[in-house]
Amino acid sequence: MTENDAASSRPTVADRPPAAIEVEHLVKVYKETRAVDGISFSIARGSITGLLGGNGAGKTTTIAMIMGLVLPTSGRVRVLGHGMPEDSAAVLGRMNFESPYVDMPMRLTVRQNLTIFGKLYAVTNLRERIAALADDLDLNDFLDRANGKLSAGQKTRVALAKALINQPELLLLDEPTASLDPDTADWVRAHLESYRRQNQATILLASHNMLEVERLCDRVIIMKRGRIEDDGTPDAIMARYNRSTLEEVFLDVARGRVQETLR
Repeated sequence: MTENDAASSRPTVADRPPAAIEVEHLVKVYKETRAVDGISFSIARGSITGLLGGNGAGKTTTIAMIMGLVLPTSGRVRVLGHGMPEDSAAVLGRMNFESPYVDMPMRLTVRQNLTIFGKLYAVTNLRERIAALADDLDLNDFLDRANGKLSAGQKTRVALAKALINQPELLLLDEPTASLDPDTADWVRAHLESYRRQNQATILLASHNMLEVERLCDRVIIMKRGRIEDDGTPDAIMARYNRSTLEEVFLDVARGRVQETLR
């Protein structure tokens, strides 16, 4: 093979798959409030990225626009190569969302809830898929119990099963281990790491648990007042702020001590 032949066989930029998420100059205004104020970022496929910020930083609004649930005031969102929300039909079946703050119907059993969501996503071999998730996430003891009668930890595992029902390429998580005891939270994190690794999936994680972010995330995007305050690997960000934990960095950003810290 000649040098020219070798060069022509290498993948080009055009051959590479698009980023999992591309956000360009994204703005969302509610009346007089700029909830998201011109942010841009790109998230590589197969990565776990933490989206951090205090209450009101714009994280939830950003995730809602990525999902196509909220229309941007301006800017552009692309998910798995498709514009959102205009081309959402091409991508919604390849992504999913989990939050412990969003309850499934309380009177339905776990099995009934998972069946409904599985049908919404047109999951093939749905019974087998539910059985596999029940084994993986330890749901069998309460699979036929009403959702309203579950503990917080059980509800979180069911919510994760719902989010994984269609084996998504892109998983959006909002505080996935909130209100969980340390053992259950650790178990959920291990499962997410395993799922990402086995399926080459991409995860965008919004969390206030800094230890969780340090453990799971390849990259951290910190938001404040609708803007991106910092962006980098957890180690790089901690080094930049001369801190030993992300929690210390979070407090510096939230309390406006950044300039002092960086001197």
